[in-house]
Amino acid sequence: MESANKPVLPVIAGPTASGKTAVAVALCLLLGGEVISADSMQVYSGMDVLSAMPTVREMRGVRHHMLGCVDPGEKYTADAYREAAKACIHDVIKRGKVPVLCGGTGLYIDAVTRPMSFSQKSDEAMHEELLALADVPGGRQRLHDMLKEVDPEAAARLHVNDVRRVSRAIEIYRLTGIPQTEHTRRDRQRPGDYREIIFALDWSREALYRRIDARVDAMLEAGLVDEVRALMKDERRHPTAAQAIGYKEIAAALRGEIPMEEAVRWTKQATRNFAKRQLTWFRRDERVTWLEAEGESAEALARSIRDMIDERQGT
Repeated sequence: MESANKPVLPVIAGPTASGKTAVAVALCLLLGGEVISADSMQVYSGMDVLSAMPTVREMRGVRHHMLGCVDPGEKYTADAYREAAKACIHDVIKRGKVPVLCGGTGLYIDAVTRPMSFSQKSDEAMHEELLALADVPGGRQRLHDMLKEVDPEAAARLHVNDVRRVSRAIEIYRLTGIPQTEHTRRDRQRPGDYREIIFALDWSREALYRRIDARVDAMLEAGLVDEVRALMKDERRHPTAAQAIGYKEIAAALRGEIPMEEAVRWTKQATRNFAKRQLTWFRRDERVTWLEAEGESAEALARSIRDMIDERQGT
């Protein structure tokens, strides 16, 4: 398919707490669009506060897709996300609306906008063996060190606690003899299905950290502690929740292991570290246009994005 015939797909990316949802919603109101979420935690149900799911008020009447559509006990892959998200995009376009992809999960954005290879099937025995290693004392660090030996770029990108993705990267190397990073590099040479126009919201470090702290405080007011307490009642059924920032910290406080004040501090610091990793991911993507968000309203940023989209389309 020639590039000119491919549908345009605006993408709003950036670190957590950078205001992506507000800008995406404002853009949809300008373009007559609908939001396709690209957030690996907001895709799960029952984790509205933990994942900072947009509220009805924040959605402002704009239809959102890929939110709360997967049970937290289900194993959900980037491949499954891609298929579901692309079906949503197709439906939005078919109804004469503009799809706007919005989120901070770089892998999900790449899964939709790049023809990534997810065809390598998992080896269940190997997968379980690697996950079991992570459960022993010091196992997570050992697992991460194993990845560092075969795919140092992936190890630099993935946090030691991101056991599922660390294990999967090791598994891909063992099954193919090729690092996951190299698979991704090759994928990027192939044309995708859309004319994606990617924007990321940029803040000074100090301003972003203030926004992160305020976000965590708002999550606490919205019932974060009660949500974690409910998920803790059946942790085996909700393994995904343990990967969400804030869960293990608040859970530790609820078990009496640390004071709640310390749990909150740890949650804020973990969120800052996560934002750094998101920034690293998006800054490596040559397609991204960075927008200075500090001091700008969501509406002003949306108008700028609309104008840039029109300019690139030659309208």
